[in-house]
Amino acid sequence: MKKIAIIGTGPTGLYTLAGLIQSPMPVSITLYESREVAGVGMPFDEHTNHPVMLANIASIEIPPLACSYLEWLQQQSHSFLKRYGVDKADLNERQFLPRVLLGHYFHNQLQRLIECGRKNGHCISTRVSSTVVDIDAKTSCRLWLKDESEPHGFDYLVIATGHHWPSESKSTPSYFASPWSGLIDSNIPAARIGIMGASLSGIDAAMAVAVQHGRFVEQQGRDANSLRFDLTTSNSDLRITLLSRSGILPEADFYCPIPHEPLTIATPETIRRAIAAPTEGLLDRVFALIVRELKLNDPIWSEKIGLDALDADSFSDAYFSARQEHNPFYWARKNLEEVVENKARRRTVPWRYTLLRLHEAVEPMFPHLDKKDSDRFKQGLKRVFIDNYAAVPPESVRRILALKEAGIIDLVALGDKYDLITHQDYTTIRSEKTNLNFDIFIDARGQKPLKLLDLPFPQLRKQLLQKPHGKPPINDDYIIDLPTIQKGCVALAALPYLMPLKPFVQGITVCAEIGKAVSQNFVGTISQAGRR
Repeated sequence: MKKIAIIGTGPTGLYTLAGLIQSPMPVSITLYESREVAGVGMPFDEHTNHPVMLANIASIEIPPLACSYLEWLQQQSHSFLKRYGVDKADLNERQFLPRVLLGHYFHNQLQRLIECGRKNGHCISTRVSSTVVDIDAKTSCRLWLKDESEPHGFDYLVIATGHHWPSESKSTPSYFASPWSGLIDSNIPAARIGIMGASLSGIDAAMAVAVQHGRFVEQQGRDANSLRFDLTTSNSDLRITLLSRSGILPEADFYCPIPHEPLTIATPETIRRAIAAPTEGLLDRVFALIVRELKLNDPIWSEKIGLDALDADSFSDAYFSARQEHNPFYWARKNLEEVVENKARRRTVPWRYTLLRLHEAVEPMFPHLDKKDSDRFKQGLKRVFIDNYAAVPPESVRRILALKEAGIIDLVALGDKYDLITHQDYTTIRSEKTNLNFDIFIDARGQKPLKLLDLPFPQLRKQLLQKPHGKPPINDDYIIDLPTIQKGCVALAALPYLMPLKPFVQGITVCAEIGKAVSQNFVGTISQAGRR
């Protein structure tokens, strides 16, 4: 049997396993998990998340493993779901639920995948509390575990280590390096709380703090105005400030057809042709396709923002201008009302849906951009696409509005230049616009891109240093393609290290795509070798 190691048992590791057990040739698979429980994934672990934190993906969007997410939910007891504030009678495929429920789902799916794989003749084992500290892949695949001196040998190896957050040792009682670095287990006083970041990570951090000092109360109607937050009298000093460069809140997730309908103008073929032309001008050629697609699908909105007069640099300002001209909480309420009505009527806003599909369509151009166009893309179109696909659960917006109504939360725009100064007992934020002090500070800016040389495997880092100049080190199947590494045998499927190469590589659907690509590559190679 060929031996395969999967390092990490979050969603990417699970989707890779799901593909590998389809191999017609029996294989031996070992899954390594640094935590005590396998098949959960850090973003969904109940030890690092509070039930008030919502996943921004619904069952209809999650590729099934052994079964769909909704099917698994429907198999659970009323009492189990009630623990997480979920009514079994309300379950539906477009529902946004506590992310810890996804952790339970993935853990269950791992057990079922292992059972299925063994029935198919594969040998599968799981090692928990097993941290891989080094990898050597020059002539064979070997890995070393913490506190073990002897290496473990494999024919193929998948690095699926998932998100990478600062350890709890980086945090102090007054400063949290991330919402997942000890915040959930800490008693946060009713004080001045600063949260860097206003995306879903920042909103989740605000919720984790708020529910320590009060509770959300559902009133009649369940509309944008029907949620109330009651703060306990003794904790009236609680003040939460979200901080961001732009000072805008993310919009609520919107209704649209799933699976996504194909685009008409910016098709894979037209994007390939744009890439095949000379590198200079690539961004502008692709933007021309974006303009045509938007005008075709939503001519009224395109005319409203003056799309014909915009370019790849000015489009971002036009896109955000209306929101920046209004109070962010006023805009959030109006947007939420629109989203709730559209969902009830199953109505799709064409320009929103077009942008959602476009970000996936244009991503292949990114590695081909020259330095100038790459910088332009990051400053402009990338911000638009991220804002569009990072829309948050409508319930998260309702909760933010309830906190605002209770006088607990606010949002401050910092601009592009600011200083963050940590002291022993407080944190200071200084910018051209403001000077603020916080008793507790939480950095919730989300996952930062990591370089390949940040990988925590010394021998593999050394081998990566020898890569040929200008050659992309990762191919389309996520296989590390370097002469210093055994050809076709090591897959890098860890999202933080792929972000510099693929600007939109995040989320469960991407994990599924990566797992499918990696497993198909390995299964194909193994089957071909077996036939020989």
